[in-house]
Amino acid sequence: MRRVRFAPSPTGSLHVGNALSAVANRAFGDWLLLRIDDTDSHRNVEGGEEAILRDLEWLGIEWDEGPRRQSERADRYAEAAADLGDRFDGVTLLREDGTATYQLASVVDDIDFGITHVLRGNDHRPNENLHRRLTEALGAQPPEYLHHGLILGEDGRKLSKRAPGATVASLREEGIPAPAVRHYLEELGIPKHDVHYDLPRIRRLAIEAIAELPDEELAAAADAPLEVVPALRGARDLNEARELARQVVDPEPAKLGADARPTLERFKELRAGAGNGLDRDAARWLLRELQAVGGDLKALRLALTGRERGPELAAVLQALSKETAIARVDAAL
Repeated sequence: MRRVRFAPSPTGSLHVGNALSAVANRAFGDWLLLRIDDTDSHRNVEGGEEAILRDLEWLGIEWDEGPRRQSERADRYAEAAADLGDRFDGVTLLREDGTATYQLASVVDDIDFGITHVLRGNDHRPNENLHRRLTEALGAQPPEYLHHGLILGEDGRKLSKRAPGATVASLREEGIPAPAVRHYLEELGIPKHDVHYDLPRIRRLAIEAIAELPDEELAAAADAPLEVVPALRGARDLNEARELARQVVDPEPAKLGADARPTLERFKELRAGAGNGLDRDAARWLLRELQAVGGDLKALRLALTGRERGPELAAVLQALSKETAIARVDAAL
């Protein structure tokens, strides 16, 4: 059994590179420990652990044990340091305040939790030899160390947390669905070499994810009634989906001139003669009939939503009941 761990420091929302490690460990390991590396109080951020847990849950990453916090294991690290001394091979193991450094705490935890494989970013390669020696000095067998490439920015350097879409929270705020982010990270797998961050790829995956979400999930994600879902399928992200939903549910007032009256009166006739609930084929038929007599679909859109652009017009007709559609046209007239 592969026993792995994901061990972020509580410094706020996950960097996409850390999220890559989380996804890679979950895919690679049979058993996953979530460990919070919080012995360095100067790096910890208030609410940082909560942000990480929210990110992992949003991404759908489940762990088998944890979160286990290093700050709660000080006695165990002091016990290990007593066998090794405060320094090992010139490396400090305990700080002046008695807290364990990353090097000691990480190795002791890997031993105590039976970690068989350590899968982490290439930036940890310099720690491997020291961790092996520390593990052996503590009388244990070192785990197998595996390293994956880092996610780089456009400048070829490690992606800054301040870069667009560089954290899971920023992607969520931009309306990117979780399945799109998870899919992108799973596509990367365990890259042998560093990779450039492909935010456009995530945006393309977002469109696909929205198209594939079950109706109930999309309605919930967009804070929209279930009947509005057909109008949301073309959205590029969930923020746009929410805006499209607002257009259908809460239209801007529209007052149209006399030139729009023939179109809108003919629409009322067609809509009154159709069923209360229109499917896509029926909605498209109605629009074709309206166009066949020179109907102005732009005027109809303005009457129904108060906007010149928005969801596919047939989808708007699907979302609105007969009574609502006719009432909006009457108001515009």
